[in-house]
Amino acid sequence: MFMEERHQEIADIIKTNGKITVAEITSKYRISDESARRDLRLLEQKGICKRTHGGAILLGQVSVIPPLNRQYDTMHIFDNYKAIAEIAVSNIKENDIVYITSGSFGHIVISLLPKNIYFTAVVNSVDFAKELRDFENIDVYIAGGKMRKSGSLVDTFAIDFVSKLHFDVCFITGSGLTADFGLSNGSDETATFQRTVLKNSRKKYLLLPSSKIGVNSFVKVCNANEFDTVITDWDCAEEQITALEDTGVKVIVAEETK
Repeated sequence: MFMEERHQEIADIIKTNGKITVAEITSKYRISDESARRDLRLLEQKGICKRTHGGAILLGQVSVIPPLNRQYDTMHIFDNYKAIAEIAVSNIKENDIVYITSGSFGHIVISLLPKNIYFTAVVNSVDFAKELRDFENIDVYIAGGKMRKSGSLVDTFAIDFVSKLHFDVCFITGSGLTADFGLSNGSDETATFQRTVLKNSRKKYLLLPSSKIGVNSFVKVCNANEFDTVITDWDCAEEQITALEDTGVKVIVAEETK
């Protein structure tokens, strides 16, 4: 098989499955790890995929539109998301005031919150406020405003609400992060809301899977080094970690669960 034919097959697999591993390439085409990684590097240069530590994933669009109606009760929780969230919640201390991001990560964080210490949680999701009603050790505040179909609130009313608060800890997520462009998201509303939370937070944690690191989305939220810590997973490429650390931000890589 010619190299061009192999590249086309690998590209087709990535487009169909959303990802491919180096191990899959070496097994299927009987080539070395070095050759497999070179193939993925060339495909990345063509804009077909984004390399990760163990392979590559499909390169997403710049404008990321979240699901209109997230079904959190039936949502599959990926191992890397859970591992990142576990590290995040370990940083909550007694009497902290904590902002918890909306979206998938917020749901997972809430499922892992400690029940043996008292603290305050601030959310901008009606679904998360409902989930938090079962915690007797947590005082809950919810940002007001116009509710999106996803259940989150990020309009000017919600921004005004969080602008009057101070957080000991905030957990933020996003659509993409690069050392050059920083954290980015899919809408200006969300980006403005997040900037307000970050401005009023003492300790700032960014929770992001490796698939979103090395990717730029539509609207810049802030520089990478405005966070104290970025928490990602074991598939994050070493060059991405190094580039982020060079900006001055601490990067914690969650260990793969067996």
